[in-house]
This record gives sequence, C-alpha cells and structure tokens, in this order.
Amino acid sequence: MLYKSLVRPLLFKMSPEQVHHTASRLLTHTPLASLFEPFAHREFPALEKKVFGLRFPNPVGLAAGFDKNAEGVTIWPKLGFGFMELGTITPRPQPGNPLPRIFRLPAEQGLINRLGFPNVGVEVVAGRLEKIQEAGQWPHVPVGLNLGKNKDTPLTEAGRDYVTCFRRLRDLGDYFVVNVSSPNTPGLRDLQQGPFLDSILGPLREVDPEGTRPLLLKIAPDLDEAQVADVANAVERYRLAGIVATNTTIDKAGLSLQEEGGVSGRPLTARSTEIIRLVRRLTGGRVPIIGVGGIFNAADAREKLEAGASLLQLYTGFVYEGPLVARRICEGLI
Repeated sequence: MLYKSLVRPLLFKMSPEQVHHTASRLLTHTPLASLFEPFAHREFPALEKKVFGLRFPNPVGLAAGFDKNAEGVTIWPKLGFGFMELGTITPRPQPGNPLPRIFRLPAEQGLINRLGFPNVGVEVVAGRLEKIQEAGQWPHVPVGLNLGKNKDTPLTEAGRDYVTCFRRLRDLGDYFVVNVSSPNTPGLRDLQQGPFLDSILGPLREVDPEGTRPLLLKIAPDLDEAQVADVANAVERYRLAGIVATNTTIDKAGLSLQEEGGVSGRPLTARSTEIIRLVRRLTGGRVPIIGVGGIFNAADAREKLEAGASLLQLYTGFVYEGPLVARRICEGLI
C-alpha cells in the first residue's frame, strides 16, 4: 500500500502535531479530499444502521479529538466515514497543555497524547456549524459533538460548562457526548463517579427532559467492574442514549515510551473490547455502545461489534492505516 510504504514514513519524520495540522489544512483547504473521494467513499447498504434514532450509512466513524474545531465537517464523509464526532469543545477557548504533547509508539502501533482539550471554544465552533447549515452543505452522515469542561473550571462547577456547551450547540449536532474520561485535564476522570456525575447529567437532562437530542457518556478504559456498573446505572437512570467505550488508557505497562498522557491504538485494543463486553452485560444490551480503541482493520471492527458495539470510531487506526481505512474496514465487514 502506497500510504504505508511511502507516505507514512515521510509523515513520521515530522512531529505528530505538525503532521496533524498539515494534513488537516490540506484536507480542508485544498481539493485533496475530493481527489481521495472516488477511492475512499463507497456506499454499503448492507452496513446501514439506525442507532438512537439516527441513520448511519455505515458504522465506521471518526473519533473525537481528530477534528477538535469542526474544520472538516464536509470532508470526513468523502473519506468514507459513516459519521463523525467533533471536539472536545469547551465553553471558552483554551490552548491545551504545553508542547510536545503527542508521541508515537511505532513498534506498538500506538500514540500517547496529553493534549488537554485545546480548542477554539463553543462560540467559534457554533459559528462554523451555522455557516455550513446556512450554506446547505450539511453532511449526509450524523454529526456528533463531544463536550468538555475548561481546565480552570472547578469540578464542583463542571456541570455548568457542559450545560453551556449543550445549550449553544443543541440545534447544531445530531448527537452529543459528555466527555468525563480524558486523562489530560486534571481531575476530569473523577467526574465519572457518584455525585460529580449526577451534577452533570442531572442539569443536562433538565435542559432536554424529553431527550430530543441523543446524549451519550464517554468512559475510561481504566475503570473496574464496580465503577463501570455505577456508570451504567447512571446512564440508564438519566435515560442517556448510549455509551462511548472507551477513551485513552493511562496503563503504560510494557510500552517502549513512558511519557505522561493517554495511550491509544493497539495497546488499547483488548481493554476497550473488554469494557464494551462488560457494558453490554451490565446493561443487558439495552444501551447502544460506540466502540473505540485500537481499530485498524475489519477483524478489529468485527471483534468490537461482536463484543456489543453498535457503532465504531477510529483515530489512531486512521493515522497508521491512512485515508482509505474506513472503506477497507467496511469492505471487510461485508
């Protein structure tokens, strides 16, 4: 494959964040995505799904974190993705953590990141989405919006940040994800537990008591069974539409690099599948699951689906496998 033999080695000579910004600019500001479209985009009627009331032309989506600022909304369907999740979006703009903050694990086919929710803030993102709507360019695939809190917002006031983002964006997204599981914002993972989680999900449900917008919760892979059970109970209690399993892991046992941050890619594959299987068992299959973590090919995708996922998301697999990965996975699933 040309990408793996020629393009990727050249890209990997640059810093990961430099590659990301360069590739994003090329895809969003040049005809590059349109050139890829005949090779990357296919229709797969047999893979079409309806999940939490939305139609997904195929189950392979772009994970949150790749397009933090909603710059490629019209681009990702051209690369074969059946849906996208944008963000994480916070109420106020923030720069994220200091550079360098993304590290490759080539031997393990993984990444370590400690980005810390860098984004342009909810108003800029909302403005971009409104312009796309007004121009009649809204994509034919579902658009998810991943919501977070600002780094300097106290945990006791985190619910306010999530509500602020949801209120501003509720008419600009097809589904919404509450991100309380990134390891790169101090204390954020504490929000997955007990009163903290109630202080977020309760106010969000009050804003949309009828559940007119699907609301999901993204969880960490490092929770134990009792913690996952608590989260699953909260999801059902607040009538959320689903769970995204999982975020990156802080487990770096045996890795060739021990940088601070969350690990994605192959080192996460087995654990994220284990969490998906656990969530399905604890909820009796009642709660749809978006499976994410170490999906590189159709075999990985099939394993996640058989474990209980309804939909899938890629990030690191996209980096390592290239722009045709979504199409190849769908072809393998067929």
